[in-house]
Amino acid sequence: MPTRGSANPVPGQPRPKDLRHDRSWGLDRRAGTSERLDDVDQRLLTALAEDARIPNNALAAKAGIAPSTCLTRVQRLRERGVIRGFHADVDPARAGHPLQAMIAVQMRGTARTRLSAYLQRLAELPGVLNVFLLGGAHDFFVHVAAADSDALNDFVIEHLSTDPDVALTETNLIFQHARAGWY
Repeated sequence: MPTRGSANPVPGQPRPKDLRHDRSWGLDRRAGTSERLDDVDQRLLTALAEDARIPNNALAAKAGIAPSTCLTRVQRLRERGVIRGFHADVDPARAGHPLQAMIAVQMRGTARTRLSAYLQRLAELPGVLNVFLLGGAHDFFVHVAAADSDALNDFVIEHLSTDPDVALTETNLIFQHARAGWY
């Protein structure tokens, strides 16, 4: 019987990835995997992206399937991780945060092993709408909403510039934003 860490995998099963030699630093790499979706799944996703509160019978009609099939299909899409959740699209300006910015963050070389943890920490900060881990000159783009320029300045100083792992920040104001229609 193979033991943990043994070179002999279970017959018929894929060999487990050896994490000791993984250079991904624990980052979520799901972007490289995709689910096979048929036309019905595509229609369901399109309709849900337009209105996540659409009643099941209306969703089924848009997809051209029975309501019971629709429930099963949506549940399966959620279980497979294709649908990650349902969210309210809140207008930051009407919610008291009219100033939006995209902040580029470059980390110090010594912080490279903590990028995933830093991404999660950024996502939990007040006013953060989105965080993107990047390849290229910057390590992150942080999309924030603030009440005014003083609040934005305070955010950058308190949460980014004073962090010893941060080498550089660059703040770009967002004048207009349009939500894309793709899913």
